[in-house]
Amino acid sequence: MKKLFVTGGAGFIGSAFIRLVLEKMPSTSITNFDALTYAGNRDNLEDIDSAQHRFIHGDICDRAAVMSALEKNTDAIVHFAAESHVDRSIASADAFLRTNVLGTQVLLDAARARHVKRFVQISTDEVMGSLPDDDAEYFTESSPFAPNSPYAASKAAAEHLVRAAHQTFGLDTLITRCGNNYGPRQFPEKLIPLLLANALRNESIPVYGDGLNVRDWIHVDDHCRAILTVLEKGRAGNVYLIGARNPRRNLDVVLDVLHQLGKPSSLIRHVKDRSGHDRRYAIDPTKIERELGWQPAETWQSGLAKTILWYQKNSQWIERTRSGAYREYYSDQYGTELAPKAAA
Repeated sequence: MKKLFVTGGAGFIGSAFIRLVLEKMPSTSITNFDALTYAGNRDNLEDIDSAQHRFIHGDICDRAAVMSALEKNTDAIVHFAAESHVDRSIASADAFLRTNVLGTQVLLDAARARHVKRFVQISTDEVMGSLPDDDAEYFTESSPFAPNSPYAASKAAAEHLVRAAHQTFGLDTLITRCGNNYGPRQFPEKLIPLLLANALRNESIPVYGDGLNVRDWIHVDDHCRAILTVLEKGRAGNVYLIGARNPRRNLDVVLDVLHQLGKPSSLIRHVKDRSGHDRRYAIDPTKIERELGWQPAETWQSGLAKTILWYQKNSQWIERTRSGAYREYYSDQYGTELAPKAAA
């Protein structure tokens, strides 16, 4: 790979992927195309000091901007850019449809026009809906689509467009679906950075419903290593599920983090459950393990310890992301009595 076009590279997962590529393939040239919406953060790129990395502020729905930024014969587009927070999609789906559906089609059209060799769509396990509570069933690449939120529906639609580009035009496409990521530099509306940011300041931690919803957790660096493996070795037109075989109940995740921080469980506040809240996700990653030889490097214990240490050492990063706009959203979502306080 000599030339990559990465969308959403100022976000949590996208910036981690860029960091990995520049470490493993330092001669690769990366164009990082990001709209810098609320979850895109230039701070996530501050330690990426490489002549091989070019940042362009742009919107993937802006066809002219994409065509201007995308060089001919680029080896691959790796498409992270997305509206990704379920709660926000329930409040309003407009931005999700625009970015996740229209933006993906703009990129597919640009890929064909610029003769891009490979297109990797970063999707989510949420397109497959919710699994039964009995722990016996797992998502596989053949699981049917059953999205239960506007966010998940928009990502399912994007996958259909990627598949259609492969079937109709012969574009070399790949799709990855992953579970819940955690690690450094994650926007604090997601569970683990939210509870870390709050617990470190002894603030209440909101937990939806009974907290027994199950999510399959993976460290962001393991996810990025899997994406790179798919990019290099995946079979065109295929879907690969990425997971660390680590399904856990949300409440157990919260209690585990509180225990490692030495904080009391009395910080937990159960709040009204999310509308259409999927009960259980669990991924069977057998295909990527057997076909491409990928395995996670982090255990839950090692990955969580590294994550906690990073947040403990980067309080300024946390405060910059917990802006006034974030506090307003948080108050609307969980109630003013749980709203995070400004730094003293």
